[in-house]
Formats: sequence, structure tokens, C-alpha cells
Amino acid sequence: MSASPAKVLLVEDEPNLARGIRENLVHEGYDVELVSDGVTALARMRANDYAVVVLDVMLPGMDGFTVCETVRREGNDTPVLFLTAKGGPHDRIRGLEAGGDDYLPKPFHLRELLLRVAAIVRRRTRFDTLLGSRETLQFGGNEFDFTSFRGRSWDGQDQQLTPKEALILAELAKRDGRVVWREDLLERVWGGEVLPSSRTIDNFIVKLRKRFEREPDRPRHFHTVRGVGYRFTAAGEDPTE
Repeated sequence: MSASPAKVLLVEDEPNLARGIRENLVHEGYDVELVSDGVTALARMRANDYAVVVLDVMLPGMDGFTVCETVRREGNDTPVLFLTAKGGPHDRIRGLEAGGDDYLPKPFHLRELLLRVAAIVRRRTRFDTLLGSRETLQFGGNEFDFTSFRGRSWDGQDQQLTPKEALILAELAKRDGRVVWREDLLERVWGGEVLPSSRTIDNFIVKLRKRFEREPDRPRHFHTVRGVGYRFTAAGEDPTE
């Protein structure tokens, strides 16, 4: 029996562009659902499971960044590929920090879009495999469940991680005590998608420290190895003076 086609939610309010994208995705074998506004997109993402959401940023009702940020806060880890007419570096960073998995500026070649969708679906498979091999993590009075992206920090606060934060934590934790090169972490977390700047990775590490370190400015678990990358130690180490 053949596997069911991967289900894609396409959110685009420009009719001609939406029709062209949908036809090409269907031709590639995807099951495509099309909506044209942010509010409906949010409702669909809450109600259904998708392999990937292709999400325009400028939408009526609710913009794409807000849609993505909302579902991420709710624990929805569905991969999101942003489409937007704004393609500057700050716009790309905004999309990634909103919880997006990739960012494609308009105008674009449909073939590039199809390749990026395929890359996200492949990475999702790797994502599920990795997190499936480690369901929970405990360190320094913190607890984290990789199946729900939820945890509790040492001070009793509930913590809801984004998919990117969870995947970075998983990559660091599986090599406990060893240095993870920055380039290696970028490739493993973002796969074949557009790679963010190293500064974006630094920001993710800062966020993990704020969530789980007793003294974020003197970390015991999330260490930066200058000029190389990062190192995680579950047992904790005395901060370097």
C-alpha cells in the first residue's frame, strides 16, 4: 500500500500566484489545501496536521508572522515556509525568530519553492527520528519533554520551546560534554533550507540560557566555545571567571 500524500496548507491571498503554486504542488504529489487569510490559516493549523505550511506574510485579517508566533506558543511545531515581498536580512531574521523554518522572498522560481518544500518535508522526517530517540531530558533541576516541547525550569516555571529551540537543545544534549561546531549545528537544525547568520544561533543559545540557567550570564550548562561553537553539559560546570 502506498503512503498517503504529504498534506500542505497554502496560505496566499493573490489568486493567480496561489493557483500556480497549488497546481505545481499537486503535480509533485502533495495534497494541498488553499486558504487566503491569516485568521482562517490559524484555525486550519489548530484543527489539522500538515507536513508543511506555505505561508504568505502580508495577509488580510492576520499577518503570517503573527499566525506562526501564535501556533508556536501553543506548541504547534508544523514546519512553516514564509513567502514575502520583503527579502532583506532583517526580514529573514524576523521570519526565523517568529518560528519559521524557511523564508523565500518574492518573486521566486516555482522550482525553487518546490525544492524548499521537499527539503522541509525531509528535515521533518529527520526531526521526528531525532526527537523520537530522546523523549525527555533532565539537567540542573530542569525537565524537558521533547515530544511536547514543554518543560519546567529549576524555578518551577513552565517552559514552552519553539521547534528550533527544541531541536538545538536535542542536538547539544545528544553530544553532552562535547563541542558542537557552529556550522554543524546550523546544518543539522536547518538542513537544506536557508541558513541564518551565526548571530541568530547565538540568540537561540541566549534564549535557552534565560529559560534554564540559574544565572544566564554565568552559564553552567550552555557554553560558548569562542570561534568554534557550543558545548552542553547536563551535569553542569562552574562558570569560567
